Amino acid sequence: MKIYRFVVVLCLFFLSCDQKTKVEKAVEEIPVDIKVERFDKVFFETKPEDLTKVKKQFPFFFPAGNDDNIWLKKMQDPLWKEVYEEVQKKYSNFEPVRQEFNTLFQHVKYYFPKTKTPKVITVIGEMDYNAKAIYADSLVIVALELYLGKNHKFYEFPNYLKENFEEKQIMPDVVSSFAYRNIPASPDKDLLSQMIFEGKQLYAKDLLLPEYSDAEKMGYTPEQIKWCEENEAYMWRYFIESEMLYNADPKLTMRFMTPAPFSKFYLEIDNDSPGRVGAWIGWQMVRSYMKNNNVTLPELFKTNPKEIFEKSKYKPKK
Repeated sequence: MKIYRFVVVLCLFFLSCDQKTKVEKAVEEIPVDIKVERFDKVFFETKPEDLTKVKKQFPFFFPAGNDDNIWLKKMQDPLWKEVYEEVQKKYSNFEPVRQEFNTLFQHVKYYFPKTKTPKVITVIGEMDYNAKAIYADSLVIVALELYLGKNHKFYEFPNYLKENFEEKQIMPDVVSSFAYRNIPASPDKDLLSQMIFEGKQLYAKDLLLPEYSDAEKMGYTPEQIKWCEENEAYMWRYFIESEMLYNADPKLTMRFMTPAPFSKFYLEIDNDSPGRVGAWIGWQMVRSYMKNNNVTLPELFKTNPKEIFEKSKYKPKK
């Protein structure tokens, strides 16, 4: 009987690998050639008297009503010039990143065939960590000043934010932006709906970034992923026993969903926990749902959170 079970498991393993190979082969055959425009270089290497030319080339970066002095000041500011120099040191050759964009959008087009191939535009923004990478249908805008490496001298941010200021986070950030744009907002604001919403965008990374680790997809360290795995059953029991799943209290969002140095169970485990554990639990629910139901990624995006929860058969390992 043990030998029979082993053979079955082995067959299932090879079947899974073969299926994955078929998908990846199909992905590789999709023609994608991402074009990159280095607005950061154009802007900071343009003479002030030629600003009008830049505005004509990139009108969407220059909202009407703003005085030109705003742009001229940034163009000539010594600090921003230094930021530009640091960006050029790291990204003078953007080709490796462009190739990653090609691979990403081959996957995107496999699962979402009608998606346009976007143009990637690199910028130096205003150090806004909420807008590091933005997917906007025909454009992807990447603020390179926020991908210089977590230990860069410019960063005066909390460590839990700086952890994700790495080049390796560009693609996960783009997928998050793509997913948020394509996942319909749920009318329900309870914790469960928020968990499933975040779980959907994280599951998108499973399919669109198959070579990335769970830590990279989540924006965690490997140790934080391990902590979640080891405490999954405990966290789930806590949510159930505290009757939090169908609670729409905004404080729960702050405690378990938004970026933070740690999650707030108000217990001793807080100091060891990473932030956003509610999103991680939602990810595991969605993974369980996709394992137990024959659903495409676009269909997943449209499925009601409650239906996902009920059909997921989610049960954390003890």
